[in-house]
Amino acid sequence: MVDDRIDERAFSKLRWRCRRGLLENDLLIERFLDRHGERLTVRQGQALARMMDLSDNDLLDLLLRRAEPSGALATADVAQLLDLMRPPQ
Repeated sequence: MVDDRIDERAFSKLRWRCRRGLLENDLLIERFLDRHGERLTVRQGQALARMMDLSDNDLLDLLLRRAEPSGALATADVAQLLDLMRPPQ
């Protein structure tokens, strides 16, 4: 069930929740959702939702590789998602 694709309604809610105050975050997240949104699994959606609990600056630090996930966010699902979301080095 958690490896199934996220349903359209849940994806729509998640996309709305991903709107951020920092333009840089918005651009990176939108690019990710445009590229991978149709293939997003329930598990990836849950990891993304946890990441949206971060402040804009903390999220940007993760996306730009200035920080790595720690605490409850340091999971394989979040790491996999960051690999897809982060811009190429």
